[in-house]
Amino acid sequence: VDKANVLETSKLWREVVTEVAKDYPDITVEHMLVDRAAMELVAKPSQIDVLLTSNLFGDILSDEAAMLAGSLGMLPSASLGGAVGLYEPVHGSAPDIVGKGLANPIGAIASLAMMLRYTFELEDEARAVDRAIESALAKGYITSDLALEGKARSTEEVGDHIAKSVQNA
Repeated sequence: VDKANVLETSKLWREVVTEVAKDYPDITVEHMLVDRAAMELVAKPSQIDVLLTSNLFGDILSDEAAMLAGSLGMLPSASLGGAVGLYEPVHGSAPDIVGKGLANPIGAIASLAMMLRYTFELEDEARAVDRAIESALAKGYITSDLALEGKARSTEEVGDHIAKSVQNA
């Protein structure tokens, strides 16, 4: 994803991506302008598997994509390269809600599932975490960022429910 029709840096981005893609013949690369990517995320989100883009466009598109999941607090992220990955929730640190039990822990927990899967190759354990998250959501264990109607649970309640589900898996 770039803005190669306007930005010189995006033209370079596109050239480099095209060159690197030659080393990965099993991966289909489709260049897309950021405006179209934003529209596709809303209109046909299931058609997009992976987006590769710069930090600027990625920051904007990830916030948009978060709303498809219901909240920024739901999204995990992984920065992968070489043998070590960096895993973290997409949302920031939110110092204004520290200690209030309002933060959604699912993005952090889903990041753990990604770490189990991609760094440690523990697919069964990663699936157990994924299933525990799905179960928590289905049973209404949601924080205030998702609770439009009904009772919002605290960070600790949601996290504890997911942890117990994983332990019982």
